[in-house]
Amino acid sequence: MSKDQQTVIKVGIADLNIVTAPDVIRTSGLGSCVGVVLYDPYKHIAGMAHVMLPDSKLGKQETLSAYKYADTAIDILVDQLCAKGIRKTQLQAKLAGGAQMFQFNSSNDIMRIGERNTEAVLQKLREHAIPVVASDVGGNFGRTIEFDPLTAKLKIRTINKGIDYI
Repeated sequence: MSKDQQTVIKVGIADLNIVTAPDVIRTSGLGSCVGVVLYDPYKHIAGMAHVMLPDSKLGKQETLSAYKYADTAIDILVDQLCAKGIRKTQLQAKLAGGAQMFQFNSSNDIMRIGERNTEAVLQKLREHAIPVVASDVGGNFGRTIEFDPLTAKLKIRTINKGIDYI
């Protein structure tokens, strides 16, 4: 299948979506946010969530976007993948993002949002018994990621490091 027959499905901030090969899935603007890819390497189906915050219980709004938080977005993504016939035991995960984009002279936990997002995602994946097979998290730079469910490769593009695959 040539690249021009491939559709790129975009995932916005605080959003999620599912893709089937040969299409690929992409999200941009991962700073402190974490891009979570859950995929079945045998059925070539993948889902991606762009997680902004660690915990929906911290949300102040009456109506919260469930896709915004690690604890709710991952549950929804797992449910949607299972609804497509994926067995949860087949799922694997790859992560990118969780950067500390700004320097703070405070040890205030609230400012460690990238690290807290990563911890929350890892905790939720442990609850679902989904193994993380690769990750590129932390640092102080933004990322754009694109996942190809056919090859199970996560392409990570950064300003300072160029392109890498995990």
